[in-house]
Amino acid sequence: MALPGAAFHQKIVWITGASSGIGEALARELARQGARLVLSARRETELQRVADLVALPKTDVLVLPLDMTDETSFSPAVDRVIARFGRVDYVFQNAGISQRSPAADTTMAVYRHLMEVDFFGVVGLTKAILPAMLKQGNGHFVVTSSVAGKIGVKQRSGYCASKHALHGFFDALRAEVSALGLRVTMVCPGYINTPLPFSALSADGQPHNQMDKQQANGMPADDCARRILRAVAGNKREFYVGGREVLAIYLARFWPARLFDLMAKRKGDGVM
Repeated sequence: MALPGAAFHQKIVWITGASSGIGEALARELARQGARLVLSARRETELQRVADLVALPKTDVLVLPLDMTDETSFSPAVDRVIARFGRVDYVFQNAGISQRSPAADTTMAVYRHLMEVDFFGVVGLTKAILPAMLKQGNGHFVVTSSVAGKIGVKQRSGYCASKHALHGFFDALRAEVSALGLRVTMVCPGYINTPLPFSALSADGQPHNQMDKQQANGMPADDCARRILRAVAGNKREFYVGGREVLAIYLARFWPARLFDLMAKRKGDGVM
């Protein structure tokens, strides 16, 4: 098994959602391990802050603002990365948005936006990068799903749907490209202490704008990032990270009826 430092040293690593949370933590840890970084998110000022934090030479980091709902921007973005670095070794697809609203109250516009950001944007950028990786004969897609991508959670029906969809697409992609030198790792975090709940969509599309108790008490993002990188370096196809809420994935596999009952009885919107 390759050591994480050896796996990422001088590799070209593109991180979406790099302006905060797990994406920012991955950027810091990858820089420490000697990677060369492409940092993408919507907020250029926050990307620049992260670029300053990682303190890489200017030749080793590219700040590349990207809106995951703008499919027309993907191919030009890939062209910029290839022109700058010549290749892409890893793509950490970490951009996403969550939800906090009952299905009965949630508008279809909210569901469509969740799917655009969390599914279609991820798929679109993957397809834009795929030809370059196939030409190289190697490359690794690392996709941030969620424990909610494996089970159903109250108040997150659209978020769960988008994350479940990612598993279907990337499991199929893995089957298609594994013999061609490409790899896919699906990462399923539980509660990680990040700002994700603040931007989560309410029923009418407004930001949730508050922190969840479970998230506030979750695993630190830096610890999560280190564990993810060890899993990727070890070529894990699927990796679960978090606290006891991760057990819900195993319960869904081996005792689904019990999990269904537990989730229905939950008073709040938590997993376990």
